[in-house]
Amino acid sequence: MRLVIFDVDGTLIDSQNNIVASAEAAFAALSLAAPARADVLRLVGLSLPETMVRLAPTATQALRDDLVQAYKDSFRTMRLQGHDAPMFPGARDAVLQLAGAPGTMLAIATGKSRRGLEAMLDQHELRGLFHSTQVADDHPSKPHPSMVLAALAETGVAARHAVMVGDTSFDMDMAAAAGVRRIAVGWGYHAPELLVADHHISRFDELAPIFDQMTELADG
Repeated sequence: MRLVIFDVDGTLIDSQNNIVASAEAAFAALSLAAPARADVLRLVGLSLPETMVRLAPTATQALRDDLVQAYKDSFRTMRLQGHDAPMFPGARDAVLQLAGAPGTMLAIATGKSRRGLEAMLDQHELRGLFHSTQVADDHPSKPHPSMVLAALAETGVAARHAVMVGDTSFDMDMAAAAGVRRIAVGWGYHAPELLVADHHISRFDELAPIFDQMTELADG
């Protein structure tokens, strides 16, 4: 069996506008100066508590906890108002193609909450395609390897037969720490040239052929 582990924000969906707007709303709700857009996007993929540590390093723990809750409230309100994040071009087709490939399982390792991930899966009609869904609610923040290791354990796939597909250095470092190979996408929130990966792709239709090649080499 083979396993493809996907990041979500910046890899499958373009959620940057919702993420930045929610961060701005959270800081405004607590009468704090909003962080710069680039600073927020640079931290996409981390858990919310870790994100707030980096965005508000001098704040008390209680204040950071309030920022996390305000962010969640804002993000949920935006979702209920219909501000959904679109999938990147070719993302859904790539997921469906891999889901139908013989001997291939799919997983998710995301900084999203369980509630946020389930809403995304429902919105894009992807529910049931992933054999393992690992979220920030249950694990240390990326780049800790916990999410990838849990996905391997749940699916029973050996690390050499798995790849991580992501857009940030957090994804790449997490995969490396778990002994899983890495495919970096070129359309996400970290500059592609800064991502240390086994392969880089610039379009989703490149993913399946590269994955086939990587797993064939692993078997060889």
